[in-house]
Amino acid sequence: MRSRRKARSGWPLNVDLYVPLALSTPRHDKIHEVLDYDFIRLTIRHRIDQGHINLQETLVDDIARSLLAHPAVRAVRVASEKPDVYPDVDAVGIEVLHFKEAP
Repeated sequence: MRSRRKARSGWPLNVDLYVPLALSTPRHDKIHEVLDYDFIRLTIRHRIDQGHINLQETLVDDIARSLLAHPAVRAVRVASEKPDVYPDVDAVGIEVLHFKEAP
């Protein structure tokens, strides 16, 4: 899932997610068999709506921890980038990979 929105700082922010699930292949083509996109979207929105974030590192770690709290999520990769920060590069960004601890 890829999302682009303006962070409260006014900079556009791209967020890219990879979320492997405990059971990733739906057997009956039903929404309850997969992770609802609304959960992902609302998790990102909720974190951004909490207020100003100085560092992309803080944002991606917070989003990763929140997504990992879902019982069906085993791991998350969260990447963010701020385009147009510097005139000589397309974007600057960070990517984190978090795994749920084994029971």
